[in-house]
Amino acid sequence: MNTAHDIDLRKEVQGIRRAAVRALMLSAAGFATGYTLLPKLVSFPTTTFDGLVFTLRVNLFILLWVMLAVGLVSHARRQSTADIRGAAFGVPSDAIRIKNAFLQNTLEQGFIAICTHLGFGTLFTGPALSLVVVAAALFAVGRITFYRGYPQGAAARAFGMVTTAIPTLVLLALSMVALASSAIAP
Repeated sequence: MNTAHDIDLRKEVQGIRRAAVRALMLSAAGFATGYTLLPKLVSFPTTTFDGLVFTLRVNLFILLWVMLAVGLVSHARRQSTADIRGAAFGVPSDAIRIKNAFLQNTLEQGFIAICTHLGFGTLFTGPALSLVVVAAALFAVGRITFYRGYPQGAAARAFGMVTTAIPTLVLLALSMVALASSAIAP
């Protein structure tokens, strides 16, 4: 594992920026494609209640990622004499450290995404709900690439982190605009 002295901060930040741009481009393309094509293939709910039920169902895929992360940590603990007693009994071994970080980050991102999706589902119906589907798909891409890049450092995991976070931020921004518009409207 690299120490802080082994890291070229400037190079790492440049790598993070490049990865973030690629993630932004993927997210934009995903949202544009999803919003254009999915309503032609799927009939999205047109009532708030049905939209919320739909959003809850889509969010099961986010919960699946949380369960996968829990499973990775659980499995790794059972394979390691240093970790089997649990986190309260010592520093995690190298074998479990990245899995713990992945679990922690997935819990954080999952909680924010699910809450944002639910808020969005109360404010939008119809074709706009295709954005929740796209956000959940991008969450999966983000989690896979975050986990795979983690051992190589911040620049390597940045694409996954940004691909996970940007869709949530977009839906949150749209929700806040819709909420403000409804509060201002007569």
